[in-house]
Amino acid sequence: MTQELSPVDLAQRLESLESRLAHQEHWLDTLDQAVVQQERRLEKLEQLSGLMRERLREQHQALQASEPQGGQRPEDELPPHY
Repeated sequence: MTQELSPVDLAQRLESLESRLAHQEHWLDTLDQAVVQQERRLEKLEQLSGLMRERLREQHQALQASEPQGGQRPEDELPPHY
């Protein structure tokens, strides 16, 4: 059985649907903004990670260059009482 709705009921249903649609569009916009912000933060963190990796590599190379060529480092030597 189909139920005939009055024009007032139809208007209320339409208004309810429009309200729900507007609410959903608002939340989609909010989520889109959050995703954009997270993407920006992720890009910055990836850049920072790359810079830190490069500096660590440079420090490691500088440390290796300053080590004696014999391969023995002072911190690897045993103290005299051993």
